Amino acid sequence: MALMITDECINCDVCEPECPNQAIFLGKEIYEIDPHKCTECVGHFDEPQCVQVCPVACIPVNPQHVETRETLWEKYHRLQSIVPTVVAR
Repeated sequence: MALMITDECINCDVCEPECPNQAIFLGKEIYEIDPHKCTECVGHFDEPQCVQVCPVACIPVNPQHVETRETLWEKYHRLQSIVPTVVAR
């Protein structure tokens, strides 16, 4: 399942830097979550970090993007494989 940010968002800016997949971005009016990048922090943390830091509890599961834990792991692995590696010289 991907998460979503509801219109109760107060644009406090605390969720965006917490996302290890860079799935959170500032939309036209409030922050939004790209469901193709959101793994609910699977592969990084035990719980979604954005949910942990949100002061108004406006980040529920997105009912339009229901995924199993296995699917979230697959997404995590896919996202990790497309991240460019910096080569030290």
